[in-house]
Amino acid sequence: MFQSHGIIGSIQRQKLTLYIPMSPASGEQPGGPSWNRERTLVAVKPDGVQRRLVGDVIQRFERRGFKLVGMKMLQVPESVLAEHYHDLQRKPFYPALISYMSSGPVVAMVWEGPNVVCTSRAMIGHTDSAAAAPGTIRGDFSVHISRNVIHASDSVEGAQREIQLWFQSSELVDWADEGHRSSLYPA
Repeated sequence: MFQSHGIIGSIQRQKLTLYIPMSPASGEQPGGPSWNRERTLVAVKPDGVQRRLVGDVIQRFERRGFKLVGMKMLQVPESVLAEHYHDLQRKPFYPALISYMSSGPVVAMVWEGPNVVCTSRAMIGHTDSAAAAPGTIRGDFSVHISRNVIHASDSVEGAQREIQLWFQSSELVDWADEGHRSSLYPA
């Protein structure tokens, strides 16, 4: 058993079973006005782009039923990285982290859906690839803690801050998903 960010799971024969609670921060009930509007930032890091894993990542999020509302490939400016990782600036690995994140292109995405922040954290797995469960993105693709393929926001508030840092509002598309809403999300 492990517990991380409100997610409880167990691993049996390389199968990940998850219990994902409703977001206590929002108090929102299924079908409420903002239920489908929670958003998170997901970024495929330079090693994931170089290894051509972007399609695999997108496929996992789409199969989960989340809606892609923004995506871009970019060479991340050091100023954005400094702001994004501001809480790690005093860590000894910070210079190597900034060097790694600016070593190649990153694919940044904004995903939308119910409880997407918590669920995406469960989907990507533990930061340390050695501790990441099979079936998670890092468990399946990461080779080292310093090359762990992907980033996802760790809280609703963090997601809002990161989305504003990485994307202009004009880069996010509010598109109708009526064809899937009735079958995936509560009315």
